[in-house]
Amino acid sequence: MTQIVVLGAGYSGMVAAQSAARRTTAQVTLVNARGAFVERVRMHELASGKVLAERPIAELLKGSGVEFVLDRVEHVDAERRVVGLTSGELAYDVLIYALGSRADLDSVPGVREYAYTVADVDSARELSARLQGPGSIAVVGSGLTGLEAVTELAETFPGRPIQLVTAGELGAAVSERGRRHLHKVFDRLGITTVENARVAAVDSTGLQLADGDHVDADVVVWTTGFEVPEIARKAGFAVDERGRIIVDPALRSVSHPDVTAVGDAAVVRPKSTEELRMSCATGIPMAGHAARAVADRLAGREPRALRFRYFNQCISLGRHDALIQFVHPNDSPRTTVLTGHLAAYYKERIVRGALYTMRNPVLARFS
Repeated sequence: MTQIVVLGAGYSGMVAAQSAARRTTAQVTLVNARGAFVERVRMHELASGKVLAERPIAELLKGSGVEFVLDRVEHVDAERRVVGLTSGELAYDVLIYALGSRADLDSVPGVREYAYTVADVDSARELSARLQGPGSIAVVGSGLTGLEAVTELAETFPGRPIQLVTAGELGAAVSERGRRHLHKVFDRLGITTVENARVAAVDSTGLQLADGDHVDADVVVWTTGFEVPEIARKAGFAVDERGRIIVDPALRSVSHPDVTAVGDAAVVRPKSTEELRMSCATGIPMAGHAARAVADRLAGREPRALRFRYFNQCISLGRHDALIQFVHPNDSPRTTVLTGHLAAYYKERIVRGALYTMRNPVLARFS
């Protein structure tokens, strides 16, 4: 029996594994270092002290035909087609690589020693514990993660000094209407901004900026910069400068035809956009397409190229507000936005829909 091994049980890995099991007669094995599925898009909620439901991966996979292996991936031997795990080895005929990304803690001095992140469960819980004490907060980065983190924390800890530090301007990636709403929310929540500021170092007293200024903060939350594991590079797969696997239009490794890569671990540039951004909005449909492509190849058919277009960017701004920025297929902003309570409801439906897709991967094609 053909052995399909999927590495990583994030949004992409979960959908890819279950879709592959449904579309092929192969034995599909999913490997992950944690036994519970992590709703990564909710890590800012966990950091603010909210309790998230525990979702065992084995329960989510029940009835799918996917075998779950709780173990850590140490390396991939591409020549032997073997995955090295902490407890042993696992052979594959087809490998679906979905190990995702993690926070980059080493590009700026002091981040690893003095800053907190919301990139994973352990980091978010560490931040939550630290925030039980007093002190001012500085969130670095104004991407979607930074905006969600700073507004969630400001809403949870009203009156506490909190500021957002960004290398650009607040809301630079959204439309003018979107920027106006962000400024309105920041004013309402009492968030101050430090714009056009590049952080040179983090220390125990806050942030040292490249221009010599200092931003005082008792707690630093780092939301800018992500990296991928070195496993793909060390395995000899063709990767870009960031270590992401380079794939063809059907998401197959350009150097190793038995490897398919999805999610943050892959770099793909379809015609509609220069490069797909790291997000579950990207990873879920990628995973569904990858499973179909694998099934086509096993059946002797030529798989179709990935056709992808963006529809919106959904940004939580606390529990009762949000910004839904509608975008062109290439992810550039349209003038249309949705804000307020209705936008918060919309965003929550999107997040719950992503989790529902984990149980019903056939919906990935509609994501």
